Amino acid sequence: MKSMKSLFVFVLLAMTSLQVQAEFQSPFDLTEEIYFSRGSLDEELENSDYPIHPQAALTTGSLCDQPSRKRYPEGINYCERDVDTYLKKEIIRKYDTTFRYRIQSMPRSQFKIDHLIPLCAGGSNHESNLWPQYKKVYEITDPLEPELCAAMSNGRLLQKDAVVLILRAKNNLDQADSILRHIRSL
Repeated sequence: MKSMKSLFVFVLLAMTSLQVQAEFQSPFDLTEEIYFSRGSLDEELENSDYPIHPQAALTTGSLCDQPSRKRYPEGINYCERDVDTYLKKEIIRKYDTTFRYRIQSMPRSQFKIDHLIPLCAGGSNHESNLWPQYKKVYEITDPLEPELCAAMSNGRLLQKDAVVLILRAKNNLDQADSILRHIRSL
């Protein structure tokens, strides 16, 4: 089931990218590959000890499939935050083991376990939606989430479009500011 949700998110992105661009006249080329884009912020933050982006091999993103309620005019599924300490440690261990990061040896206060697709945008608590996000990275991407979800709440942004924008920002840190300005302009 988890892999189906992850596949759904990937297919959803592929299918909706052109529609999002046309619908919002977005300044972003939403047809570009979301993963593995590099910019100057990437190079500045680059460190082999921790990830600066979610790694698609472990964190593909997934939507809430066990909602506590529906939200927004669109009626999207909403899951309450529910990630236990064991799962957080396991995610860090997998990132360290799989990609040879050294997160476990770094101060835990420098990381949070981030929901790739935020809960407020209908993201899940599944492992496929979680990754260890370094403080300097979440300082760049976190300001997007309340703006994104406010736009969804006001009916100015659909979930499928919000997912495209947040994934683009988290995988292309150089675009986070322009995406934030775009969201605020809706």
